[in-house]
Amino acid sequence: MPQTTRPVEILRSGSMACAGCGLALGMRMVLRAMGPRTVVVVVPSCVAVTSGPFPYAALGVPAFHSAFEIAAPTAAGISAALKALGKKDIHVLAFAGDGGTFDIGLQSLSGAADRNEDFIYVCMDNEAYMNTGIQVSSATPRYTWTGTTPTGNTRRKKQIMEIMAAHRMPYAATASIAFPEDLTAKIQKAKKLTGTRFIHMLSPCNTGWRIGEDMAVKVAMLSVETNVFPLYEIEDGLKFTINHVSRNLPVEKYLMLQGRYRHLKKEHIEAIQAETDRAWALLQGKAAGQAR
Repeated sequence: MPQTTRPVEILRSGSMACAGCGLALGMRMVLRAMGPRTVVVVVPSCVAVTSGPFPYAALGVPAFHSAFEIAAPTAAGISAALKALGKKDIHVLAFAGDGGTFDIGLQSLSGAADRNEDFIYVCMDNEAYMNTGIQVSSATPRYTWTGTTPTGNTRRKKQIMEIMAAHRMPYAATASIAFPEDLTAKIQKAKKLTGTRFIHMLSPCNTGWRIGEDMAVKVAMLSVETNVFPLYEIEDGLKFTINHVSRNLPVEKYLMLQGRYRHLKKEHIEAIQAETDRAWALLQGKAAGQAR
């Protein structure tokens, strides 16, 4: 039998993440693809909890814990410093949650992307401020239960990929823990490019989404197969490519696995389905060259 080489695990076992955490699975896959010649930036979030405080650090590469709102400029500064030292073969990777990306970190991320600073930024999107008690964020979908929206969020989810594409940056893509080959290919593609590269990864939170410890991958898979979270990439802000044609399952199959949607009525599900269908059709149009 041919010999196979096991991937180098950068995220060590025994991290402080919750059992079955979708975010930790995503971090592990990203770091595998990045390899050991990587410097990681983390911010206060579940990312920092998973990375671990001293002396329980779980990362096998150098890491810098920055302030909540400055993951992107911190990564940009480290990247520039490494280049000044002649160390051009080391990649700089920033991890931040949806709060640190969609909300408090958006201004600094936008500035870094506008300057086309050289780093890879991965948004681990669990759709709320999970680390501090499951509060609503601008990444929280409409009608979703959180600790601060007990009857359901009244606002729609911010379209972060459209915002990043508007910067005309070299590369932006969505990724999922349920599709590891696609995720790995996107990280490897991003590594070959220079400038600001952005990965948006939906990261199911077992606690905040009210799902079992063994359900993160299944829920992530259904988010893709129902078109709630399609897999695609955007190059130079203009070229859209859909990486997986879904099974077009009804959104109810995704929603009803999660306790945060148990309160939904029929009209809520129908509204979510209609909005999902519109977004999917728009994305297909962009990929076919009918938009932009």
